[in-house]
Amino acid sequence: MPANATSPADLYRHSLRLLLDKDIAAWVDLWAEGGTMEFPFAPPGRPRRLEGRQAVAAYMRPYPDHIDLHDFPEVRIHETTDPETIVVEMRGEGRVVATDGPFEMAYIAVVTVRDGLIISYRDYWDPLAALALDGPGFGESDR
Repeated sequence: MPANATSPADLYRHSLRLLLDKDIAAWVDLWAEGGTMEFPFAPPGRPRRLEGRQAVAAYMRPYPDHIDLHDFPEVRIHETTDPETIVVEMRGEGRVVATDGPFEMAYIAVVTVRDGLIISYRDYWDPLAALALDGPGFGESDR
Protein backbone atom coordinates (compact mmCIF):
# COMPACT_ATOMS: atom_id res chain seq x y z
CA MET A 1 0.00 0.00 0.00
CA PRO A 2 1.74 3.21 -1.11
CA ALA A 3 1.65 5.36 2.03
CA ASN A 4 1.52 8.83 0.49
CA ALA A 5 -1.42 7.89 -1.78
CA THR A 6 -3.51 6.75 1.17
CA SER A 7 -6.16 8.78 2.99
CA PRO A 8 -5.91 8.99 6.79
CA ALA A 9 -9.04 6.79 7.08
CA ASP A 10 -7.63 4.13 4.73
CA LEU A 11 -4.26 4.19 6.47
CA TYR A 12 -6.01 3.75 9.83
CA ARG A 13 -8.08 0.81 8.58
CA HIS A 14 -4.87 -0.75 7.28
CA SER A 15 -3.23 -0.20 10.68
CA LEU A 16 -6.05 -2.13 12.38
CA ARG A 17 -5.54 -5.06 10.01
CA LEU A 18 -1.82 -5.08 10.88
CA LEU A 19 -2.67 -5.16 14.61
CA LEU A 20 -5.03 -8.09 14.06
CA ASP A 21 -2.28 -9.83 12.08
CA LYS A 22 0.11 -9.10 14.98
CA ASP A 23 2.49 -7.44 12.53
CA ILE A 24 3.79 -4.80 14.91
CA ALA A 25 6.84 -4.02 12.76
CA ALA A 26 4.64 -3.14 9.76
CA TRP A 27 2.32 -1.15 12.06
CA VAL A 28 5.29 0.88 13.32
CA ASP A 29 6.37 1.46 9.71
CA LEU A 30 3.18 3.53 9.30
CA TRP A 31 4.67 6.13 11.67
CA ALA A 32 6.70 9.22 10.82
CA GLU A 33 10.15 9.25 12.42
CA GLY A 34 9.10 12.03 14.82
CA GLY A 35 5.53 10.84 15.37
CA THR A 36 4.01 11.08 18.84
CA MET A 37 1.58 8.82 20.64
CA GLU A 38 -0.28 10.18 23.64
CA PHE A 39 -2.44 8.53 26.30
CA PRO A 40 -4.30 11.40 28.00
CA PHE A 41 -6.07 9.07 30.45
CA ALA A 42 -3.02 6.99 31.37
CA PRO A 43 -2.97 6.02 35.04
CA PRO A 44 0.09 6.61 37.22
CA GLY A 45 3.05 4.46 36.21
CA ARG A 46 1.98 4.34 32.56
CA PRO A 47 3.48 6.53 29.84
CA ARG A 48 1.45 9.57 28.84
CA ARG A 49 3.51 10.44 25.76
CA LEU A 50 5.82 8.55 23.43
CA GLU A 51 8.03 10.63 21.17
CA GLY A 52 9.39 9.18 17.96
CA ARG A 53 8.91 6.00 15.97
CA GLN A 54 11.46 4.10 18.08
CA ALA A 55 9.60 4.89 21.34
CA VAL A 56 6.32 3.77 19.76
CA ALA A 57 8.01 0.58 18.53
CA ALA A 58 9.43 -0.20 21.98
CA TYR A 59 6.03 0.35 23.58
CA MET A 60 4.13 -1.76 21.04
CA ARG A 61 6.64 -4.60 20.57
CA PRO A 62 5.29 -6.71 23.49
CA TYR A 63 1.61 -5.97 22.74
CA PRO A 64 0.81 -9.37 21.13
CA ASP A 65 2.33 -11.12 24.15
CA HIS A 66 -0.27 -9.45 26.39
CA ILE A 67 -3.35 -8.86 24.25
CA ASP A 68 -4.46 -11.27 21.53
CA LEU A 69 -6.70 -9.09 19.38
CA HIS A 70 -9.37 -10.92 17.39
CA ASP A 71 -11.55 -8.16 15.96
CA PHE A 72 -12.51 -4.53 15.82
CA PRO A 73 -16.26 -5.09 15.39
CA GLU A 74 -17.20 -1.43 15.65
CA VAL A 75 -15.10 1.18 13.87
CA ARG A 76 -16.46 4.61 13.04
CA ILE A 77 -14.12 7.07 11.38
CA HIS A 78 -15.06 10.74 11.41
CA GLU A 79 -13.35 13.23 9.15
CA THR A 80 -12.59 16.67 10.57
CA THR A 81 -12.16 20.14 9.10
CA ASP A 82 -8.44 19.29 8.91
CA PRO A 83 -8.06 16.79 6.02
CA GLU A 84 -5.03 15.25 7.76
CA THR A 85 -6.90 14.47 11.01
CA ILE A 86 -9.56 11.86 11.77
CA VAL A 87 -11.42 10.91 14.92
CA VAL A 88 -12.03 7.18 15.39
CA GLU A 89 -14.53 5.49 17.67
CA MET A 90 -13.90 1.78 17.98
CA ARG A 91 -14.07 -1.31 20.11
CA GLY A 92 -11.46 -4.03 20.23
CA GLU A 93 -12.10 -7.64 21.20
CA GLY A 94 -9.82 -10.55 21.93
CA ARG A 95 -8.27 -12.24 24.92
CA VAL A 96 -5.81 -11.39 27.66
CA VAL A 97 -2.88 -13.75 27.13
CA ALA A 98 -1.84 -14.00 30.82
CA THR A 99 -5.29 -15.06 32.04
CA ASP A 100 -6.88 -16.37 28.82
CA GLY A 101 -9.80 -14.15 29.82
CA PRO A 102 -11.79 -11.97 27.44
CA PHE A 103 -10.49 -8.60 26.29
CA GLU A 104 -12.85 -5.82 25.32
CA MET A 105 -11.93 -2.16 25.18
CA ALA A 106 -13.61 0.92 23.76
CA TYR A 107 -11.37 3.61 22.32
CA ILE A 108 -11.52 7.03 20.82
CA ALA A 109 -8.45 8.04 18.84
CA VAL A 110 -7.50 11.35 17.27
CA VAL A 111 -5.03 10.60 14.49
CA THR A 112 -3.13 12.96 12.22
CA VAL A 113 -1.47 11.67 9.05
CA ARG A 114 0.93 13.71 6.96
CA ASP A 115 2.64 12.52 3.78
CA GLY A 116 1.11 9.09 4.31
CA LEU A 117 2.53 8.55 7.81
CA ILE A 118 1.09 8.93 11.30
CA ILE A 119 2.50 12.03 12.97
CA SER A 120 0.17 12.18 15.97
CA TYR A 121 -2.02 9.61 17.69
CA ARG A 122 -3.97 10.47 20.84
CA ASP A 123 -5.43 7.28 22.29
CA TYR A 124 -8.32 7.70 24.74
CA TRP A 125 -9.14 4.45 26.52
CA ASP A 126 -10.52 3.43 29.92
CA PRO A 127 -7.55 3.38 32.30
CA LEU A 128 -9.38 1.35 34.97
CA ALA A 129 -10.25 -1.36 32.48
CA ALA A 130 -6.66 -1.35 31.20
CA LEU A 131 -5.25 -1.81 34.70
CA ALA A 132 -7.62 -4.72 35.33
CA LEU A 133 -6.45 -6.45 32.13
CA ASP A 134 -2.72 -5.98 32.45
CA GLY A 135 -0.18 -8.60 33.00
CA PRO A 136 3.12 -7.37 34.41
CA GLY A 137 5.36 -5.47 32.02
CA PHE A 138 3.08 -4.17 29.29
CA GLY A 139 2.90 -0.41 29.15
CA GLU A 140 4.71 0.09 32.42
CA SER A 141 6.86 3.15 32.76
CA ASP A 142 9.25 4.71 35.20
CA ARG A 143 7.60 8.08 34.67
